[in-house]
Amino acid sequence: MKSYILLFLCVFSLSSFKTSLHKTYLSVTEVEYREQDQRLQIVSRVFINDLEEVLSKRYQEQISLSYKQDLKTHQDLMQQYFSKKMHISVNGKERKLKLLGGKFDADQIVLFIEVDGVEDFQKIQVQNLVLTDLFDTQKNIVNVKKNGETKSVMLMKDESTGVLSF
Repeated sequence: MKSYILLFLCVFSLSSFKTSLHKTYLSVTEVEYREQDQRLQIVSRVFINDLEEVLSKRYQEQISLSYKQDLKTHQDLMQQYFSKKMHISVNGKERKLKLLGGKFDADQIVLFIEVDGVEDFQKIQVQNLVLTDLFDTQKNIVNVKKNGETKSVMLMKDESTGVLSF
């Protein structure tokens, strides 16, 4: 009986060690077209520690996003980063993203982004390279909702762009 318990503990320890070496890197971005406002409302969720790390490396300064005030203090850096890593084209025309702010939700930051002046569209192209400069295995799920219909795409470093037709 003791040998079974020892074997179980060894297997459990190795499996725990293995999973800690292969952390999953994932962000989720929701894009909703608001026809009455002619705008895209975007909500992007990223893990706090991952965003801190990528901003610190990219801008060569220690970035902390631990408090609500930190989100305001570093909003310009987050705007710069997202402007370089996330691109949206509507009917072939690239649109400018505007970071409105963010909030905390457990171990994630929820970022609120807008794109104004968007007329009705048939195709939307999304490029999402957020955190791929830090993690080669980063996956970015993008859900686009228009007129009650939702379409999704998973984007990665090597396949960073998706086109969705409505």
